[in-house]
Amino acid sequence: MPESYRIRWAPVAFRDLDEIIDYIAAQDGPDVAAGIYEKIKARIRTLSSHPGRCRVVPELKSVGVTEYRELIVSPYRVFFRIDDREVGILGVLDGRRDLEETLVRRALR
Repeated sequence: MPESYRIRWAPVAFRDLDEIIDYIAAQDGPDVAAGIYEKIKARIRTLSSHPGRCRVVPELKSVGVTEYRELIVSPYRVFFRIDDREVGILGVLDGRRDLEETLVRRALR
């Protein structure tokens, strides 16, 4: 029987996804945005089983931080942490943007 993890979203991760979908809707239309939204949400639901299959965030691994993982839903990166039987979704970011710059900007808010 596959392991089952509860998926919990941090409020900032919901905001990230909303901002991405709003931007896509404005640029490409609501139908395109709805399709991408469903794709991202469906892929995140797969984390309820075997979330450890996803890689450690390379930028953090290079400095010795290994507790954060990412799920790629190209071009987006879904950052999460596994804690006991829970997967905490911490952010959904555009993989084409500089991660360090994004995290610094977020910390300064």
